[in-house]
Amino acid sequence: MITVFASGSGTNAERLIRHFQHTESPVGLVVCNRPGAGVLDRARGLNVPSVLIDRTTFAERQNMLNLLQRAATQWIVLAGFLWLIPEWLIRAYPNHIVNIHPALLPDFGGKGMYGMHVHRAVRESGVPETGISIHYVNELYDRGKIIFRARCPIFSTDQPEDLAKRVHELEYKHYPTVLERLIDMDL
Repeated sequence: MITVFASGSGTNAERLIRHFQHTESPVGLVVCNRPGAGVLDRARGLNVPSVLIDRTTFAERQNMLNLLQRAATQWIVLAGFLWLIPEWLIRAYPNHIVNIHPALLPDFGGKGMYGMHVHRAVRESGVPETGISIHYVNELYDRGKIIFRARCPIFSTDQPEDLAKRVHELEYKHYPTVLERLIDMDL
């Protein structure tokens, strides 16, 4: 089973749920750290259990591990989850926690680099392209081994919102299929 950790609207989480719903490794749980986040409504609408956590709950190692075990979690997939994953969780799921980042890492990554913050920084930098990076999670923000990248051009007329739209299209296209390949190699 896959457990998705998310903090936001949940568009990537929804695509993952739909992509894996008829496979051997469906999404069995959504863990969210933001009350009122859209991902909670999306999970409910797709009949996937969800749990809302706070920092205290997240820090309670045994309770979190029990929650993940009850959900038969084999893979943890981050879809816009903004908290740093603790080292004990990384050790419990070695090379089984995956994240997607809306830029070409190692550039434009790290604490505070998410969503429109990334797209503004990319646009202001003058680089000719952007894209997505799918990577394993380690104890540092956006520093885990890169699994896959996809690129798209930046045009002179682009605004950060244009980049966001183009990058989202790459996320929707590639995240589910890259994860599926990883899971298939693990079976």
